[in-house]
Amino acid sequence: MDTTAAVLRSSDGPLTLEKLHIDDLRPHEVLVRVVGSGICHTDLGVIAGHEPDQSPIVLGHEGSGIVEAVGSEVTTVAPGDHVVLSYNFCGECDNCVEHNVPMHCRKFLELNLVGARLDGSTALAHGGEPIRGHFFGQSSWAAHAVANEQNCVKVARNLPLELLGPLGCGIQTGAGAVLNTLQPEPGSSIVIFGVGSVGLAALLGAVAADCRTIIAVDIQQSRLEQATKLGATHTINSATEDVAARVRDITGGPGAQYSVDCIALPAVLRSALECLQSPGVCATVGFQGMSNEITIDQGHLLFGRILVGVIEGDAIPAEFVTRMIDLYQAGRFPFDELITTFPFERINDALEAAHRGEVTKAVLTFDTYSRETETETESAEQ
Repeated sequence: MDTTAAVLRSSDGPLTLEKLHIDDLRPHEVLVRVVGSGICHTDLGVIAGHEPDQSPIVLGHEGSGIVEAVGSEVTTVAPGDHVVLSYNFCGECDNCVEHNVPMHCRKFLELNLVGARLDGSTALAHGGEPIRGHFFGQSSWAAHAVANEQNCVKVARNLPLELLGPLGCGIQTGAGAVLNTLQPEPGSSIVIFGVGSVGLAALLGAVAADCRTIIAVDIQQSRLEQATKLGATHTINSATEDVAARVRDITGGPGAQYSVDCIALPAVLRSALECLQSPGVCATVGFQGMSNEITIDQGHLLFGRILVGVIEGDAIPAEFVTRMIDLYQAGRFPFDELITTFPFERINDALEAAHRGEVTKAVLTFDTYSRETETETESAEQ
């Protein structure tokens, strides 16, 4: 079958909407008609820094949609199921099976960041030209995505499916850093550095965890104002204020018990450690490239402070996406307030808006392409 996808061919030009052919599914693959797909900082980073040998590729890794077909050995989802797509993992290595930490799958990089299957093949092609179509096991900037059984999370049909995609990555990353990694006690204090989409998701996680003191740090006043609306008890503009001093003032002297670094710039990470009391824990989720050297004062760690790196919110998607949805339905996790939607055909406008920080979380919607698919299906049945 054919589908429409946004193809990255060069970082110098816009993504192009192209008709692509989809090969037959392999035994554990799942064909999903995409209803919504988020734009993540990781996507923007690939566009800005991709090398010629990485393209052509279809990006997108925060997809949600409806299962249209399944491979011969798929047992956990079926056609018609509504699903959220998350990161891919092998399901066979020691971290996946014995330790139950699939976010640390031994083949995580190959399965998520290369854009191809492990054997180097791809399900997508344009006139015989292979197009990488397995970014994070989904490449969901397309009307249809070839996902895998293990990275599909089945969700209820009464939910706003077009908005759920970011639960599989960006929102999962921020909220999971708090709820899975830090696990703050009710009444505790936490500082969140960088309140874009990931930071605000962390803030929502802190509110859901019943933290008493929730401090948002950013250089953009508009983001700090949004953080206040979503539950921050205090805000600090790090462009004009001494963060560590202000945190000590807010907490009555000792500093915060927890912090989340969503930026990963050296100065920010140092500040996220300096603002902690002893003992205290900083979770870093920011990404500035695979090589990002930082220098920290070992004295900040010596007396019981902990710095921990977090990937994908330390989340097992099948469990944590469900948990976030339960909190959302209970009115305790309003992640939808972070989202601005764009029709898929305006993907380049959405990318610009995300790059300029004009929106918190851009999500592409596929209403036009859904109607086209339904029309084609009805014609085939007639």
